[in-house]
Amino acid sequence: MAHVKMQTARSTLTDPVAVAEDLLRQLHGPPPKLVTLFASRQRDQRALNRAVRERLPKDTRLVGATTAGELDNNGIHENSVVLGALSGDFEVGLGLGSGLTGDAIAAGAMAIKRACEELGVRQQDLDARRYVGLVIDDGFRYKKEELLLGILEKNQTLVLVGGGASDSETDPARQSALIHVDGEVAGDGVLVALFKTNAPWAALRSHWYVPTGERLTITKVDETHTRALEIDGKPAARRYADILGVENIADLEFGRPGGFASRPTALKVGREYFIRAAWRPLEDGSILFANLLEEGSELDLMKAGDLAGMTRDFFQEELPRRVQNPQAALLFHCSGRMWYAGATGTVPSLSEAMKLAPSAAGMNVQFEIYSGFHINTTLTVLAFGSN
Repeated sequence: MAHVKMQTARSTLTDPVAVAEDLLRQLHGPPPKLVTLFASRQRDQRALNRAVRERLPKDTRLVGATTAGELDNNGIHENSVVLGALSGDFEVGLGLGSGLTGDAIAAGAMAIKRACEELGVRQQDLDARRYVGLVIDDGFRYKKEELLLGILEKNQTLVLVGGGASDSETDPARQSALIHVDGEVAGDGVLVALFKTNAPWAALRSHWYVPTGERLTITKVDETHTRALEIDGKPAARRYADILGVENIADLEFGRPGGFASRPTALKVGREYFIRAAWRPLEDGSILFANLLEEGSELDLMKAGDLAGMTRDFFQEELPRRVQNPQAALLFHCSGRMWYAGATGTVPSLSEAMKLAPSAAGMNVQFEIYSGFHINTTLTVLAFGSN
């Protein structure tokens, strides 16, 4: 029988040494093979890393990131530290790729290369049934699509799931993110944690949208391929506002109840819809998207459902259906979901839904990764069980 289990701990203390001792005091059972550390950006990350690393067994690996909120089975938290301790029948290799800003493709390629070297396997030989990659990047570099090209360059079948290290700071000029890899804490990089296991596992995602049957076409983009200049042959922001019935274009801003979050766009792949929502209307009448755009591409329009209710259904029904005897879940929860929940007064019910997950640790992230796609407004999950 193969299994992967996880214990979790959370601390609201502030002194790094006191936090580390508080977290590890809450753990029981076998020494973990891998520890995840999701910590509020307000914390001294290097001091926290050092304190936790010194108190872990020498062979235990450590990964983590700064957050815009921390998650566990007690809900969604702020200004805390959540630790997940994974044990069981798995091996893990870690790789850190640096320099996202300069060459994100190379950074992704370096991260997966190093992770594979630790496991003694070639990238092209990764069996997608036994290997899965956890990816955490510096979310404020906005390089997910490029770094994914590097990670998947030699093996497009590898399943990936994760999200961007984040910050609760709302001023873009002051936002920053850091990643933990064993004793190293770094920004402008990407982490790959490559799992090898015979235990049941799945990469999953959950959003609260349903398709409407309507579509729009991106007819003109700027040179960065991140701004839609025209939609359906008309000025982008005005066209989207007309679709939503919004008078003031500024009200399209993501997070406002009647804006992009209420009727986002999605990329349809087979029968699935990957949310790739518009983000911000700009003064020149264009729309900034979080992901890259291609002229002539068609996107499906979605409509909002029950955010908390669909999250509850995901944990109660879909996850147990996909993972036999679920024992552990790493959660990467879009900060956009939190903005919308805050605007609609559903944060308490959304937080309550987290209690239905198997043993869980996670964070509010700066955009998500799922099966090689950069998506948003989604909860992505790497879950393990026992057979």
